[in-house]
Amino acid sequence: MARVSINVDHVATVRQARLAAEPDPVAAAFLAELAGAQGIVVHLREDRRHIQDRDVEILRRTVKTKLNLEMAATDEMVQIALKIKPDVVTLVPEKRQELTTEGGLDVVLHEERLGEVMKSLHEGGIAVSLFVNPDPRHIKTAHRLEADYVEIHTGGFAESTTFSRRQDEYERIETACRLAQKLGLGVHAGHGVDYRNVLWLRNITEIEEFSIGHSVMARAVLVGIERAVREMIDLVNG
Repeated sequence: MARVSINVDHVATVRQARLAAEPDPVAAAFLAELAGAQGIVVHLREDRRHIQDRDVEILRRTVKTKLNLEMAATDEMVQIALKIKPDVVTLVPEKRQELTTEGGLDVVLHEERLGEVMKSLHEGGIAVSLFVNPDPRHIKTAHRLEADYVEIHTGGFAESTTFSRRQDEYERIETACRLAQKLGLGVHAGHGVDYRNVLWLRNITEIEEFSIGHSVMARAVLVGIERAVREMIDLVNG
C-alpha cells in the first residue's frame, strides 16, 4: 500500500493572506499525522509567499513521521536545508509568478547544477528526491545523478479533459514509474491528485508514496483536516 504525505502549504497561504498568526501549518501538520498521514510536505519558496522559515524550523522539531522540504536548487535553500535537516529534500522548479509548480524539473538541462546541489545535501545526510515529468530521459538522468527518489509529476494526468488524453497520461506515468523502480529509485507521485483521480493512480503499484495538498486542504475547509486526510488514505489503500 502506498504512503500518503500531506502538503500543508495552503494552510500557510490562508494565514499569509492577512499576515496573521492563524491558521498555523504546524497545527495542521499535527492533525494530519494524527489522522494517519505518513509524512508532511512543505515548499519553502524564495519569495516566502506561504511557508515561512519559522514554520520549517518548528516542523523539524515536531513532525513525528517524515518531513519533506520542497525547494529550488539555490545556494540559499541548500544552506537552509543543511541547517534544518529535513528527512528528504525534493528539488523542484520555481517561478515567482506561478500559482503552483507548473511542471517537473528539467534534470537533463540542469544536470550539472543539480549534481552539485545533491552532492552537498547527501554529504549533509539528507535524502534527495527530484520532481520530474513522466519522461524516460529524466528518470534515467535522475538515476545517473544518484537521486534517492523521483516524484513523478501527475499534473498532465490530473488536468486532462478527455478520457483518451487521461489514458495516455496515465500510461506515461505508469511507464515512468516502472522504469524508476527498475533503476532502483524510490517512486513518489504528486500534483493535482484528488479524491477522484487517485482511484486511477492507486493502481500503479510502483508508486510508494503520494504527495497531496490542495485537494485535501480544500476538503478540510468543509469537513476538517482529520476527516479529509483519513478519507484520502482510505481511497489510496483501496
